[in-house]
Amino acid sequence: MGVTVLDCPDPRRLAEFYGAVLGWEIGPAEDDEDPGEWVELIGPHGRTLAFQRSEGYRPPDWPGTDRPQQLHLDFNVPIAEWDEAEERVLRLGATLLQSDDGKRDWRVYADPAGHPFCLCAVD
Repeated sequence: MGVTVLDCPDPRRLAEFYGAVLGWEIGPAEDDEDPGEWVELIGPHGRTLAFQRSEGYRPPDWPGTDRPQQLHLDFNVPIAEWDEAEERVLRLGATLLQSDDGKRDWRVYADPAGHPFCLCAVD
């Protein structure tokens, strides 16, 4: 599988958010005419996460189904760093959608464009 792409209203802003979450770098612009339409993050082992401008973008309404999430990203976090990771994503602009309530090993957030993602605790 190649690139995973998220639609959003502001590709650069969302790339900066996930770049800070993952510690990945923004790659060079491929479209010199309008570099704001498509922004890529380059990760280890050739992994790429891209962000594409979508006019009229409407964020998912999680957990509703009127505007379903269609996909979400899970990020594994060592359990000892889980609370610190939560503080970091919230500081970067994420919104907590569902806590673990002491019963689950994941927490659900929305990124600045409204896409749900999870921080999953691992040993």
